[in-house]
Amino acid sequence: MHQDDEIQYMDEIHDQLHKEAGVDYTKPIIRNASVPVLYEEALKYEKGTALTSTGALMTSSGELTGRSPKDKRVVDEETSTKDIWWGPVNIKLTEQAFMINRERAVDYLNTRTRLYVFDGYAGWDPKYRIKVRVVCARAYHALFMRNMLIRPTDAELENFGSPDFTIYNAGQFPANRYTTGMTSQTSVSLNFKKREMVILGTEYAGEMKKGIFTVMHYLMPKQGVLSLHSSANEGPNGDVSLFFGLSGTGKTTLSADPNRFLIGDDEHCWSNDGVFNIEGGCYAKTIDLSVEKEPEIFNAIKFGSVVENVGFDRNTRVVDYSDTSLTENTRCAYPIEYIPNAKLPCLGGHPKNIILLTCDAFGVLPPVSKLSPSQAMYHFISGYTAKVAGTEAGVTEPQATFSTCFGAPFLVWHPVKYATMLAEKMSHHKADAWLINTGWNGGAYGVGKRISLKYSRAIIDAIHSGELAKVEYVNYPTFNLQIPTSCPGVPEEVLNPAKSWLGDKESFDKTIAKLGNLFVDHFNTYKDKASPDVINAGPVV
Repeated sequence: MHQDDEIQYMDEIHDQLHKEAGVDYTKPIIRNASVPVLYEEALKYEKGTALTSTGALMTSSGELTGRSPKDKRVVDEETSTKDIWWGPVNIKLTEQAFMINRERAVDYLNTRTRLYVFDGYAGWDPKYRIKVRVVCARAYHALFMRNMLIRPTDAELENFGSPDFTIYNAGQFPANRYTTGMTSQTSVSLNFKKREMVILGTEYAGEMKKGIFTVMHYLMPKQGVLSLHSSANEGPNGDVSLFFGLSGTGKTTLSADPNRFLIGDDEHCWSNDGVFNIEGGCYAKTIDLSVEKEPEIFNAIKFGSVVENVGFDRNTRVVDYSDTSLTENTRCAYPIEYIPNAKLPCLGGHPKNIILLTCDAFGVLPPVSKLSPSQAMYHFISGYTAKVAGTEAGVTEPQATFSTCFGAPFLVWHPVKYATMLAEKMSHHKADAWLINTGWNGGAYGVGKRISLKYSRAIIDAIHSGELAKVEYVNYPTFNLQIPTSCPGVPEEVLNPAKSWLGDKESFDKTIAKLGNLFVDHFNTYKDKASPDVINAGPVV
């Protein structure tokens, strides 16, 4: 592109931003910049940035090192209000309060000496993808979303036009706490009518990624497409598996299989044509990362990747992935093509296996169970895992955590809508469902041991090969799960927690009853919209 063309190009984006957002920015806008340019910008203008020894950009997200779900708001407006599952996940914000936040963000962006714009897509299927524009004041944020969105070709950029959704990220500037609906200086607000997202008071880049995921969670079901918080991979024969699981359950680790192609690690949609990834990159946790345990992720942290809030050697710039001095939520964002066995484009057929992952620190859920369709809906709606003692202040024994549909913070419709769509698609395409416990066996946390990753991988391999579907199954009481009596590569006593339990039978019975009751209590929230067969698919205590 010649210099004159570049000036005209910038004039066009100035005019577009002024017309669409009221951004009266008079300085050059750095739009859709290359990775080297964004590196140079970040290293020159942003405090706390550096290069790692492997060439990744190391940066800080400031005071907040994780998402702020309590500060997320959705505008209550006439085009979407009847669709939205209002409550603690989707908290109402008035249109006026949104416009106050929007004006505050735009005013801040207009004062900056540097402004960055990135245009990309969400959704690999051209039939359903949306055009997203990010307007921000940090090169780090632009590079992060360059990695996480799908990068258009030069021809697609020339004809990009107006976006379907725009993010105004003024995260360095606080919200006004006295604005109606605000509870802190942090505000992440979505307006489905204006198709805009405004960020104030947090520089954590993950808010943008999950904001777009929330947008897709709203838009896709309106088109009959199921949006899912899951990873996905594909076997050599084209068989697709979906992996659901909360943080720490092994979703990223178990889907990163060297013998299968990675479609994506976190966000997908299931349409009438099959599965497609929403994102163009991966956002992996790096705490205790090592080349031995997760070589694909470790080796993806190179030039072009963004590493957040990690500790490092000031001289060598070697990252210390065990350093939690800033946060345990250390992260890296990289393009999906940095994974050697990534499938590009990130599309697949209809799933053959649905794998629900949990990390049960109570030690009573089996390592693998085959689920009926009703049980699959029940456990999908439940979205169970457990925190272990010592992970948080005051946690002295395992604590159950339930995140509906394995992604409650990002749901927009009522959870039963997503679960019903999943059940319908599973039934139509004859997909099998499995509950996999990657947590404790032989006793609760502190007594038993965490199930070996080797065993979990062997279970997944047996599911993919079809061997696990052929073995004998028995009923596992209380939860009424069907569990295999054998699995290649896994000791038989491990498969049944009642047999591997190191304590007495009374302590086992009390523990499984306690967990069963926690499930029942949690599910009461959704009973009003769930069918009797789904309600009855839960534990019987």
